[in-house]
This record gives sequence, structure tokens and C-alpha cells, in this order.
Amino acid sequence: MKKTVQDINLIREKTQSRIAMRGHGSFDTGEVSHYKRQVLICGGTGCHSNKSSQILAEFNRQIKEKGLENDVLTVMTGCFGLCAAGPVVIVYPEGAFYSRMTVEDVTEIVDEHLIKGNIVERLLHEEGEGKEKVVALSDTNFYKKQTRVALRNCGVIDPENIDEYIAYDGYQALIKALTTMDRQEVIDVILKSGLRGRGGAGFPTGRKWQFTKDAVGDIKYVCCNADEGDPGAFMDRSVLEGDPHAVLEAMSIAGYAIGATQGYIYVRAEYPIAVHRLKVAIKQAKEYGLLGENVLGLGFNFDIEIRLGAGAFVCGEETALMTSIEGNRGEPRPRPPFPAIKGLFGKPTLLNNVETYANVAQIILKGADWFSSFGTEKSKGTKVFALGGKINNTGLVEIPMGTPLRKVIEDIGGGIPNGKKFKAAQTGGPSGGCIPASLIDTPIDYESLISIGSMMGSGGLIVMDEDNCMVDIAKFFLEFTVDESCGKCTACRVGTRRLLELLTKVTEGTATMETLDEMEKLCYYIKDNSLCGLGQTAPNPVLSTLRYFRDEYIAHVKDKKCPAGVCKKLLQFKIDKDKCIGCGMCARNCPASCISKTDYIAEGHKLPSYEIDSTKCVKCGACMANCKFHAISKG
Repeated sequence: MKKTVQDINLIREKTQSRIAMRGHGSFDTGEVSHYKRQVLICGGTGCHSNKSSQILAEFNRQIKEKGLENDVLTVMTGCFGLCAAGPVVIVYPEGAFYSRMTVEDVTEIVDEHLIKGNIVERLLHEEGEGKEKVVALSDTNFYKKQTRVALRNCGVIDPENIDEYIAYDGYQALIKALTTMDRQEVIDVILKSGLRGRGGAGFPTGRKWQFTKDAVGDIKYVCCNADEGDPGAFMDRSVLEGDPHAVLEAMSIAGYAIGATQGYIYVRAEYPIAVHRLKVAIKQAKEYGLLGENVLGLGFNFDIEIRLGAGAFVCGEETALMTSIEGNRGEPRPRPPFPAIKGLFGKPTLLNNVETYANVAQIILKGADWFSSFGTEKSKGTKVFALGGKINNTGLVEIPMGTPLRKVIEDIGGGIPNGKKFKAAQTGGPSGGCIPASLIDTPIDYESLISIGSMMGSGGLIVMDEDNCMVDIAKFFLEFTVDESCGKCTACRVGTRRLLELLTKVTEGTATMETLDEMEKLCYYIKDNSLCGLGQTAPNPVLSTLRYFRDEYIAHVKDKKCPAGVCKKLLQFKIDKDKCIGCGMCARNCPASCISKTDYIAEGHKLPSYEIDSTKCVKCGACMANCKFHAISKG
């Protein structure tokens, strides 16, 4: 049933009373939830793959069986952020943070915590080298040092319940814009806030909105780029899974500001949970009259449809995305004209990514000054990163712009596992660069990252340790861009493939020093002549590793060695005869039968040692993995 503004406010008050003990803290309702406890279960993709839906089902079964339906509310939320600890369950009002849950653990929580009121210490999250128990999620170092704006509702609300979004001021920004602001005033707030596009380029959001508003056209469109294709990136997916209405509300505000009546969300089909929750959210918003004709009876018309992408990385580029929405092969178009002038179906079009939209409602509600109080002079607000790789606390991190990389890796990320040394961090996905350990104190903002040869990108942040080969890392990202190139322009189609051939020679030990010079020249040619951002940024991982890790390239070329022992063609496994006790485990586990006994018996040992025939070795590493006496090394 369609609602009025008064109806939305009543729903807000009623739902706040129901969920008062949860998440952001108490509401100013003066009422207390009639539930004694609320159990929040992470329903993000990571936890879902680890049986969080079965955990929810088991909670519901036992709660019903033990007559607790009126006392306990269970909620499937979006991602809490600390993916390394999943599946995660939080019990309010205590806020008890249970990590790595299993279906078998449910009985103990129900019997001890939900019935008796005793926190189950055995299942509480452990943090740090000392494995100290942490009672509340908010007490972890991972959360204490974050500022959550775009992720404010993820892990707090039921993403499939519009009332819970409304309880946390959902759609209040849209109401404010439609009832108290004209179109230009909305854009002025976004301009003043300093919000820049979170999709990678960092273009000022308000200027993009202004260009589209000022463009001449009888029809205009609002698009959302949810085609998140960077390896290791899952920020946008998590926002859609945990807070889909935030994107719908922001797109509606944008539609009002630029004079559009139709919006499209372009999301990759590989995100089934996100797609499902978007569909549910759109259906609920239409039922409440928050989408469609005459929104909330205020005379504003705006609707949103979903378009599924087939996983082509190039469709993250704005013109390729619009070409795909139109039903054509996703290829970029020459610019100008820019989409603000001639975009989707040839009409003026506004395009922002998921995270950019996730900030909009809060800016309208709390003001430009509030948002610009976070960050730096030129990079305002916060940024969400998908923290992955060689790091203890894998997950989603939202920090103020300008936060040093060291703080993210050592404090929030919990440092490098197994006592290894930090070597580099890669930001910006295949379009970004590698930041060496010597620059770990670099502030994370648009200008600082570009100045050292990297870029913000959409927010992937992959950490590497001393065991990573930086030449191999560059090759990994280049292989990705070669595979994902649409092939429309020669510089990208042929140039990246030729660059990969040269880089492969380096990893195989057949390159010369002239090869490195040729690679560098080719990188700049590709950057200067490619049609779209995919080709223009594809050489960045190669250029940044050549800049900061040139010694590794030289070792591959001159010494024919991979210092990290990663590049297979340059590997050579050796047995230290003085350490070998002659147990034969290496030989028994060798698939190539290239390990045999020698006549040498080391001092203090009774059996002959073994040796490896390098001409037969397939370099699988099985021998080294099975040697318990560390007698085998690679180099």
C-alpha cells in the first residue's frame, strides 16, 4: 500500500521501538524493544558460503522449540565487515560477538545466552597474537579505528525489510529534498561536500550532477555502476547485500536533482545475493510509493530497473556499461561527447558507482560540512576498501581519507600472518600500482596515491609479504587485463598482449636488460593511445613494480633467479645433504620420480641422503612440503 510522508514517519517510530537495542545505539523514542534479545546473523556472500543460512534456520528451529518466539528476534543482516571471522553472530543487548560459528554451536548459545543470560566465552571472537577474547564487535581494533558512513547499516539492519532501513532515517533525505529543497540546492550540497566518485577516477560528484542537470534533453537517466570487476574487490557487492535501499534512495535524489524519471542499476550476474536483495528492495519501495509515479504524493516520478551484466570487466567503464544496457556488445565509445551530454540511448545520463551513492543520503541529511569534516583538503569523506591478501583481518574497511596505509595494515588489518614482513600493497586493482614497504606511511587519498604511481581505484587493497614475487604480481594483473580487453582499440588489444609476452620472458629467464627498456616504452604507448580507462591504466602494475622493485626484475634477467622463489621456470629445488636424515619422504611423494639416494651419509645420521635430478624435476614443490626437517630449499 502506497504511503505518505506521515506514514513513513510512523513506520520509522514504530520500527525504532522494535529494534531499539541494536546496532547504532538507542533511539530517541523513550521506548524499549519488547524483545529481550536480538540475534543478528551475517548474510553476506562470505558467511553465506559458510552456512550462515543454516545457522539462522537452526536458531529459528530451537527458538520455536523452546518457546522463545516472543522474547528473541533473529535477523539475517548484510556483511559485518570482518570476513576473516565469519560466520559471525551478534547477540544484543550485550553485543556479544561470536565468530567462526557452526550450526553445532547454536545449541550452546540458545541454552546459555538466550535462556540463562550467560555469554558463551568459548565462542567469543579472539584478537591479536595473544588470542584475547573480545566481547563486543565495536571493541575490536578492526572496528574502533574505522568511520562507517557508506557501510553504516551493513550488519545492522535486515536488508530485506524496508521498515528497518526507514528506522535508521531511511528515505528521510529523499523527503527532505522533495519537500524543502529545489533541484539546484540538492546539487549545491553535493558540490560543497567535496564528495568525489568512488569508482576510481575521483571526479567531483557534484560537478557531474551539475553537468547532467544543465544538459539539454527531454529525457534524462540515472545509472548505477555495480559492475565491480577488480580482483579482490567486494565493496559494492557488500553495500548492495547489506543496505540496498541506500542506493535506491540516493538514485531517487539524483533523479530529482537532474530532472530524470528513470534509473538503471547495472550489476553483474555473479552477485546473486545482491541481485536478489535489490529486487526485494525495489519491490518494497514501489509498494510503499517510494518509487514509481507521484512518489509519496509529492508529484515526483522516478522508477528503477535492474540490468544484469555478464561479468565483462570492460563494462565497468561508463560508456561500455551504457552500451551494454542498450543491449549491445559492451565496448567503450570515444569521448567527448561525455555521458552527461550524450549517454544512455543518446540522452544526458548521470552515472555513479554504488559506494558514491551510499554517501548521498547522509550528506543531504547531515549537511556538506559534516561530510567534509572527514578526510583531507582535496579528498573529503571516507573510503571503503576490501582488505585482502597476506593480512590477518581480511574484510571490509571504511576509513577517513588521508589515513596512513600503515594504520590500515598494522592496526585495522592486524598485521601480516606468520611473522612475515610486509612487502607491498596493491591498490586500484588491475588499474593500480604496487606501494612498497618504504612508503607504508603514505596517506590514502587520491592525490597521494597518484603521486607514487598508484591510484585509489574502486577500493581493492591487496597486501603482499616477503614470499610474493613482484614480477609475478605484475604478470597476474596484466594477464587479467589482456583477457578482459574488449579488443576495440589496437593499443590495448595488441599492446597489452605484447607487453605480457615480454613480461613472461622475464619470469622465464629468457629476457635481457633491453627487454626491460622495451617494456617501459610500450607501457607509455599503451597509456597514451588506448581508447578507455582499461587500456590507459593496464600498464600501471608493470610500471610501479619496475619503479620500486627493479632489483627483482634484474635478478630475473641477469641472475636467472626469482628471489621469492615463485616463478616456476626459474625455480630449482635442492636438498642439503647435511640436513637430510634419509627418511625418503621426499622421494615417495615426488610425482616425477626425480629424487634418489646418494652414497653420502651426513655426520650423526644413519641413512644416506637424497638428491634431486633437476632435469626431471617438474617443480611442483611436493618434496619441500613433505620434508619435516627443512632440508629442502628453493631458489
